[in-house]
Amino acid sequence: MDKYRGASIGIVIECEGGYVTVPSYTSATAYDKNGTETQKWSGAEDHFENFIKAVRSRKIEDLHVDILEGHLSSALCHNANISYRLGKRVPSGQIRDALRADAGLAEAFGRMEEHLAANGVDLNTEQAALGMPLRMNPKTERFKGNRKANELLTRKYRVPFVASNNV
Repeated sequence: MDKYRGASIGIVIECEGGYVTVPSYTSATAYDKNGTETQKWSGAEDHFENFIKAVRSRKIEDLHVDILEGHLSSALCHNANISYRLGKRVPSGQIRDALRADAGLAEAFGRMEEHLAANGVDLNTEQAALGMPLRMNPKTERFKGNRKANELLTRKYRVPFVASNNV
């Protein structure tokens, strides 16, 4: 498996002043722009384990972080899926052209192309999906000017499993 910023599995968070690698849910390392380690954390409780523990105890104070953080993190994944579902499969050159104005996206797409090629996927024969660009209103958590995207934020529920709009 190929690596990015020294990580083959985990999360890499790119920041203005450097980056953070999170190889597991219990440790992380921060680096400056030159790749020099600046701080390291370890020994934290697994976030998933902590959430289940708090659900079982029914005590909000057992959570190590406000549940809003979990909501925002999972919302990013859901929003990416909505973009993907509203996008279309196009040749890789068309994706490169669409991402050219954003250096970070263009670089990430290049890394994805390299990763897929190293694993036997040729984007000249297998088209990737170019997601639809979406803009979110952070106060309403609704997409700006995109009815189809907003429809995908929820679904029609089966009775009696109906979720109220007023929570």
